Amino acid sequence: MAHGAGADKDSDWMLEMDRLISLRGVEVIRFNFPYMIKRVEDGKRRPPDRQPHLIADFEQKIAQISPDKKLVIGGKSMGGRMASLLATSSEHANRIFAVICMGFPFHPPGKPDRFRGEHLESIEIPTLILQGERDTFGTRNEINEWKLAEAVKVCFLPDGDHSFKPRVKSGRTLADNMQTAAHAVEDFLKELDSQSL
Repeated sequence: MAHGAGADKDSDWMLEMDRLISLRGVEVIRFNFPYMIKRVEDGKRRPPDRQPHLIADFEQKIAQISPDKKLVIGGKSMGGRMASLLATSSEHANRIFAVICMGFPFHPPGKPDRFRGEHLESIEIPTLILQGERDTFGTRNEINEWKLAEAVKVCFLPDGDHSFKPRVKSGRTLADNMQTAAHAVEDFLKELDSQSL
């Protein structure tokens, strides 16, 4: 489970999602990309490494995992996008059982013309996208207009933003949406597991 562009693997959000998914019997491995390792060490903010470097680092992490395990890759925002790109282009793609993207950054906020999800139109590995309905990187209304591959399933978190947080007036809490997301992960993986038997 890879982090997003701005927060590391030990952010409150990453730790809580790890906890909720782990409770459902899934072993979660969080990691920091190289630029984030440096940032944690010296406290200096850095932009993410370039995409090829992020994907290469992700591939190194995959290579360290036993081939006997069912491998699901994913992450928060940028981390999920890198996982989905890796699943469409990597030599390790045949090892990947599924992809889980949490808050997919379809486009920069306010710039829907800069679409970054083209590969999701043809991805063949089962992919779950967990997306807040109000996510400024891709709202429910926008996503419903786009053509995504049959392998892609989208679960919308009610009134959620990019980190799944709903507004108070919605009557829901962030904890509610995090639980909903974890349930969706569990259901998605169970269904895939039953299909692969």
